Amino acid sequence: MERRTFLKIGAGTAGAMLVPVFGHAIAAEEMLASMPVAAKKALADVALDAATRAGARYCDVRIGRYLNQYIITRDLNVENVTNTESAGVGVRVVCNGAYGFAATNDMTPDGIAGAARQAVAIAKANAKLQAEPVRLAPVKGVGEVAWATPVVRDWRTVPIKDKAELLIAANKAGMDAGASFMQSMLFQVQQQKYFASTDGSYIDQDIQRLWAPFSATAVDKASGKFRSRNGLSAPVGMGYEYLDAKKDDKLKAAGGVATLYTKSYDIVEDARAAGRDARRKLTAKSVTPGKYDLMLSPEHLYLTIHESVGHPTELDRVLGYEANYAGTSFATLDKWQSKKFNYGSPLVNIVADKTTPGSLGNVGYDDEGVRTKRWDLIKDGILVSYQATRDQAHIIGKTESDGCSYADSWSNVQFQRMPNVSLQAGRKQLTPDEMVKDIKKGIYIVGDGSFSIDQQRYNFQFGGQLFYEINNGKIGQMLEDVAYQSNTQDFWNACTAICDERDWRMGGSFFDGKGQPPQISIVSHGSSTSRFNGINVINTARKIG
Repeated sequence: MERRTFLKIGAGTAGAMLVPVFGHAIAAEEMLASMPVAAKKALADVALDAATRAGARYCDVRIGRYLNQYIITRDLNVENVTNTESAGVGVRVVCNGAYGFAATNDMTPDGIAGAARQAVAIAKANAKLQAEPVRLAPVKGVGEVAWATPVVRDWRTVPIKDKAELLIAANKAGMDAGASFMQSMLFQVQQQKYFASTDGSYIDQDIQRLWAPFSATAVDKASGKFRSRNGLSAPVGMGYEYLDAKKDDKLKAAGGVATLYTKSYDIVEDARAAGRDARRKLTAKSVTPGKYDLMLSPEHLYLTIHESVGHPTELDRVLGYEANYAGTSFATLDKWQSKKFNYGSPLVNIVADKTTPGSLGNVGYDDEGVRTKRWDLIKDGILVSYQATRDQAHIIGKTESDGCSYADSWSNVQFQRMPNVSLQAGRKQLTPDEMVKDIKKGIYIVGDGSFSIDQQRYNFQFGGQLFYEINNGKIGQMLEDVAYQSNTQDFWNACTAICDERDWRMGGSFFDGKGQPPQISIVSHGSSTSRFNGINVINTARKIG
């Protein structure tokens, strides 16, 4: 079976971080190889035939080759370069109304047939305890099709030396600008995924993703006080071209307090700014607690969307089937059935999708062979739908899956995972600089930070990276020790303005955990800069007593 370990990265983006590492180490040049599609189809047919002969009424098989390259640097040194490969086959069946799943890295016909028969045996055993039979929403077979992430520069073809030198250059820029320490990383993923099913689908997909986070830390040697500023990049479903910075892909934050990025990223420029920002945060004014109108950039708001909308609208959490990684959901079926539950203000329109180019969730077909799409979760502030897979669709009256099933490896069974979940841009023309002019007492927040949310995805607290005071329509001095507290419904109903599509962009999570045993998914969240009135802000540096 698959070997899964964790790479510990210390003093990084949020203290120590454990990064999952799948598979075994390989040389970088070996990453360019791939299995011919005809060979994958032949192996898939072996599994489908063996499962059917053993009694399965449905079978799907996923043949996967998962490649990862991680480069870790600190200051002017390369700390780690890791290339891994994991390859194998996962077989899922429905027999006697129950699921069965088995996986193997023995990619011979006998090995795959054995896994298929084992999956059927497991299903037959599960059926004896099954309260209700599995009901799969119908999917029409698509025959032999292919989909690939649109890539200009395949990261596998770029020399590791060039990548390491770019990270070191970013670290040097940050240290020259005021950081005492710098850590930068480059996470690169390719998933070669082949799906086949008894529905008549043979789907070959080549998926690439990339993320280049860093952290700049400044230390006051006299007091021992330290402050950090993380990078403002987004993880993306793109190739290495994302790191070929283009002037047209840059924009200024409100008041010019930061440079922000869209379709490409200048890591050296951002690192230089982060070094200055980290040093300035050491002497920034500590926030006065109270009620403020918050102006939240997309680099920050993506995480609030993820935790307070993305997870609560996962149907398995709503039904109580899933409670790992922060619980179930307050957004219960009765609220949806009422057709009048005000999740947010009438300005709030939130959609789910796995089709946005460049996003982490962008694929042609999910891991159940369902063509991906876009659909509404919240429409004009009203909760209108959830995220559902083939076996969940009938529960909420849907006749088809939403195409949001995912497994992080061939060795794990696929289940419902969050698609991209995004706040739609405002319909009226509005820029961030124009939004500031109407705020008398507010705080502008750029970048994500620490957060906490309860077991119903309702009460929460969020920090950030950069905080600026807003007084009488003007952005003022930098603030520190800022976090806001609210509950999901009050927060989204406090949304009073959203900038237009010119300001819309995506952030995302490269390591989103769910399930037990845990699986890691990837997901993007888009928005424009948005305003939320009267939100409670606390001072995180204050102590009780």
